[in-house]
Formats: sequence, structure tokens, C-alpha cells
Amino acid sequence: MNITFNRNEDWMKLLWSDTNQHLDKIKSGGGKKSIEKQHERKKLFARERVDYLIDKGSTFVEIGAFAGFDMYHEYGGCPAAGTVSGIGYVSGRQCIIVANDQTVKAGAWFPIACKKNLRMQEIAMENHLPIIYLVDSAGVFLPMQDEIFPDKEHFGRIFRNNAKMSAMGITQIAAVMGACVAGGAYLPIMSDETLMVEGNGSIYLAGPYLVKAAVGEDIDSETLGGAVTHTEISGIADYKFDTEQACLDEIKKIMSKLGPSPMAGFNRATPSLPLKNQEELWGIMHEKNAKPYNMLDIIERMVDDSTFDEFKKDYGKTLLCGYARIDGWAVGIVANQRLITKSRKGEMQLGGVIYNDSADKAARFILNCNQKKIPLIFLQDVTGFMVGSRSEHGGIIKDGAKLVNAVSNSIVPKITIIIGNSYGAGNYAMCGKAYDPRFIFAWPSAKIAVMGGEQAAKTLLQIQVSSMKAKQKEVSAEDEKKLLDKITGAYEKQTTSYYAAAHLWVDAIINPLDTRKMISECIAAANHNPHLDDLKIGVFQV
Repeated sequence: MNITFNRNEDWMKLLWSDTNQHLDKIKSGGGKKSIEKQHERKKLFARERVDYLIDKGSTFVEIGAFAGFDMYHEYGGCPAAGTVSGIGYVSGRQCIIVANDQTVKAGAWFPIACKKNLRMQEIAMENHLPIIYLVDSAGVFLPMQDEIFPDKEHFGRIFRNNAKMSAMGITQIAAVMGACVAGGAYLPIMSDETLMVEGNGSIYLAGPYLVKAAVGEDIDSETLGGAVTHTEISGIADYKFDTEQACLDEIKKIMSKLGPSPMAGFNRATPSLPLKNQEELWGIMHEKNAKPYNMLDIIERMVDDSTFDEFKKDYGKTLLCGYARIDGWAVGIVANQRLITKSRKGEMQLGGVIYNDSADKAARFILNCNQKKIPLIFLQDVTGFMVGSRSEHGGIIKDGAKLVNAVSNSIVPKITIIIGNSYGAGNYAMCGKAYDPRFIFAWPSAKIAVMGGEQAAKTLLQIQVSSMKAKQKEVSAEDEKKLLDKITGAYEKQTTSYYAAAHLWVDAIINPLDTRKMISECIAAANHNPHLDDLKIGVFQV
């Protein structure tokens, strides 16, 4: 290995180390004291519940661990959006798990918590996966009720999704292990089966204090809506248990009896490892993504036997398209090539930029994968579409629209990995969040923005300086530098993988070495939905 590789490796590993440090803090929820209080009440911490529930030694893909990261400072923060969620295996069955974390503001729902829970339901619906709710929540976080209660993608959408999933035949199991209050009380009752833990679990539209204020009735929590009340009097709940462990054991039994579900039938052969050393993924991208690199080197360290069958190899070279297998699954890969290449006309092409011919090639390849029922993997490191008179006269907007059309109407599962830049319309064309990837992940090196930080900061600086001069304010070179540094700092913060994950623009920040495993688990999840729509492509200019 050369000095440059070692420097690149150190940079990427440091990024991942920083990510892990943040994750360690996130995984402590509301902190050690709050967890101890849970234990004193004979309650498990949310992460302990999930660990107990899933099959030992199985893979758990956590979704949204960074949701809410560096947000809600005025309220003391909201680690992991007060919810532990992901895709795991229970009694051998792949499923979605959503567990409220009572140590974070009593499990109350912040706006980002609502967005995260809706995302988990969306994954369940898109992939026809059973969903298990481990309920322990005080309901809507009242100081922010206007941002979580009335709109289409707010709290009420969760119960609408309960009803929709039931109609779709998707199994829903709710275990009430703590409070389940107000509107939140509908979630377990709209599930297929409801389990409760005696002494801690409670379900009611209004708690004892509100009942006293509203109707003057004095009543304790257990009598109002405890496990005995709802299994013996109201009939709302189906089972009650003395301990959380017994409750979770029953969920395992229920899951073990689910009938087999039809599969989509995506092709899978016997898995094999890449022939090229996967550890080298650490050092292929250049430090700060400042120099070109060969995306093929990354692909060959992800795919089985390091075999990549390239489509139109000598045409549209700034996008790599081709067929491969990942952990045995047949996949089509669309990836930005970061090398500086030559077009078929001998013109130099910048790496990471989408040109007319590369957009045309990728659109055709996506249609081919749809025809063959092959899942698509997008590897993003894109700075956007090529601009300038040559591109405009060549019809770059037309070719870009063709690619966006193909991505938008694609019916096979799409999985997006942002490994470097994800700028402007390039984010859209390469299946960014707005284009409904089944799953979307980021390496710690990812940057997502409308344009690069330097260009954006200089553009914003020009606007602000012009505005100040228009008001007859003098702006010195020193003032301009201070303003530029301030703008750059704020903009750069908004482009990081942390910011993207905090706002759920991506499902998770992942270790580059886990990319194969993540893709494999995601295709396994997608394979549970046998219903692919008919391929229909809208009007576009060819």
C-alpha cells in the first residue's frame, strides 16, 4: 500500500470512528440513570427489549439511529428520535421492530419521532414485512404539538397506516409494556394482536389526571386501563403477562406460527465473497473526496467473485452500469465514475458529472433491469449534470429527464448508497430520497446538498455583499472573509452524513465494509413483496 492509500484509509476510518462514538452515546438513550429507573420498575430498556426479542446471532439492521441527532437542544435533545427500530429476525421470520424508548422524554413523540415511525411503517408496507410494536410512550410531545398533530404526514397517519396494513394482510403485533395514551391508544387496538404487561402496561384515551379534570372521577391507572381491565373487562387486549420477558416470549411463539408468504422471486445463487480484499474499501476514496478515483475498484470489492459485467462499457463513461451478484443476489448497479475519462468523440469528461451519453445509457440500463426483474443498486458520488453551451445544445435536459423518468417509473426495488457527493439534480437522477428507494444508506464520507460547499458559500456571499452595498454599507475584504467563513461553516454542517441521517434523508450511516450485508438484507426484505406493478414509462423525448 502507498502513502496516499494509507492517508485515505486513516481519513475514512477516523470518520467511522467519530460516527461510532456518536452512536455509542445515542444508544444510551436518556442516560444511565433513566435506564436504572426502568430496571427498578422491572422494565427493560428499549434496546434490551429488542435484543431479547430477535434471534440470537441474527442480523439486526437498525434504521434511524441518528434521527433527531443534534436537534431539539431547547428540550434536552431526542436521541434516536426516542425510538429503537429496524429490520430483524424473530423466530426465523424477517420483520420490522419499533420500540419506544421511555428513557427519552417518557417516550413522547417529537416531530422526527413521527417521521421515523412512519418510515418504518412505509418499509413494512413496501416489503410486506410483519411489524412488531413495543409500546411505551407518553404520547405527543405537547410543546411541539402543532408540528406533529394535524397534517397529512403527522401522528394520525400512523393509525391510517395500521388500517391499510391490515387490509394488505400484513401482520401487526403490539406489546404494551408501559404507557399508551390518548391517540396513541389506537395503535395496539388496530394491530392484529395486543399483549400487555401487568403492572406497567396501560391503555387509555385519557389518564387519571385528565379524567379527574374532565369528569371529576377519581381512578388509578391500573383500574382505568391496566392489563387486567383490558383482558378481563373491556376485551381490548388479548394476553396479559407478569413480566416483559414472558410477553416477548409470546411474540416469538406468534411469529413462529405465521404461514409462509409468497416471494417476489429475485434471483439468488450460492453467495461468494469478493476476490479482491474488502478491507481496501477504506482507502480507495481520496481524503475529503478531493481527487478522482476508480469507482470500479469499489464495486469489485463489494460484488461476488469481484465480477462486474459492464453494460455499454465504452459509451457514457461517467456512469458505470452493469450486472453483478451481491451475497448471491442478482443486481444491476448504476454508479458514478469518478475518473476523468474521454468521450467517444475524444473529449475529456469530468468524473462524478453526468453527461448526455451517460444519462442515455443509464436510462436504458434501468429499463433492462426492470424487464429482467433485477433489483437496482445506485452508488452515488455525483456533482450533478454537465452544464455549458455544448451540453445544452446537445440536449442535456432531455437526456437528464429521460434518466429521471426511468428512475421514477422503475418498479424493481431500488437501494441507494451515498458514498461521496450527492449534489443537485445528480441526487435525483441517482435515486435520492425523493425517488422512493426501498432503502437509502450513507457512508460517513457522504455529502448531500444542492451544490458543493465552496460554490454555494461563494454564491451566498455574493448575494449578501450585493445586498449590503445596495444599502450603502461598506464591505472590506476582511468583512467578506469573516462572512464567507460563517456561511461556509453553516453550509458545510448541513451537508454532512450526520445532518442527512438526523433528518431521515438516509436510513442509516453505515460502515463501508457492511455495505454488502446491508444490500443483501434489504433485497431479502424486498423479496417478501411479490406484487410488482406493470412497467409503465411516461412520455419523454428520445
